[in-house]
This record gives sequence, structure tokens and C-alpha cells, in this order.
Amino acid sequence: MVDMHIFLVGMAGAGKTSLGRRLATNLNLPFIDTDQRVSEIMGMSVIEIFQSFGEAFFRNAESGVLMELVGKPPCVVSTGGGLPTVQENVQLMQNLGIIIHVDRPLDQILSDIKMERRPTLIGGSHENVIDQYNERIGYYRACADYRLDNSHGFAVGLQTLTQMIESLK
Repeated sequence: MVDMHIFLVGMAGAGKTSLGRRLATNLNLPFIDTDQRVSEIMGMSVIEIFQSFGEAFFRNAESGVLMELVGKPPCVVSTGGGLPTVQENVQLMQNLGIIIHVDRPLDQILSDIKMERRPTLIGGSHENVIDQYNERIGYYRACADYRLDNSHGFAVGLQTLTQMIESLK
């Protein structure tokens, strides 16, 4: 049994949510997507929250989602791509569990990212994704306890992630 929260950090399109959801099922743990949870709390889509209240508000709401996990049973958490750019969020994750950087090559992210589903890329382009990647990659690397190479497809990524977690028990 896993006795800590498992936080997945990384770029939009890296595979955090897909891998996290399946990992949680395999480990019989709850799954939380911080973007989805903020959306549920606010009763608005993530894009609407960004447009109405801005990114700083959204990052504060993500902090609230992390604080909800204090004292709760372990779960798998897929974090928003910008969540680790806020030091308080990193400290909360470090105090609550382990952080795994889901690392997928930028060219793979660019090949299948859906711009319209990425609130920080509204009206965005591949150049925006590249800029965001360059701005955030250092945050992911700095906060992570472990790195998952997710460049070989979903099945390999899930198997590697599962083995990583199994080795921590």
C-alpha cells in the first residue's frame, strides 16, 4: 500500500492526467486532477476562470486544492502545468508526498497538443508552447523527487511509473 500522495508535474501534454488516472486505478487510490478540481469548485471551466479572474487567482485556487489533501488518505494527483511555478505549492507537495516529473520531449508535445484545451495558451501557437516549456522546465526538474521519461508511449510510461511507485513501497 502506498502511504503518501503521488504528485505528477510536467508540461501540458506530457501525459500526467492519462498516466495518473490509470496509475490510481491500478493502485486502488483516488485520483485528483488539480485543474478539474478547481473547475468543479468554481463551477466554471478552467478557461473561463483564467479569462474572468486571471492566472494568479487560478494558482491560488490550486494551492487550495493541495491544502485539501492535508490529512487525507494517499491519492494520485495530476497537477496543472504551472502549479510548480509557485513555491508554496512545491512546499505543500514536498510535505505531503513524492513529486514525479512526467518528462515528454517537446517535439512530441507539440505534435499532439490541443491548443484550445490549454488555458494559458489561448490564441496560442507552437511558439507559445516552446516559450512556456523553456520557462517551466527548470521548475519541474527542481521540485521533482523522480523523473519519468514518457517518450516511449503510454503503455511503457505506465509500466515504468508503476514500477517506480512499487519500488518505493
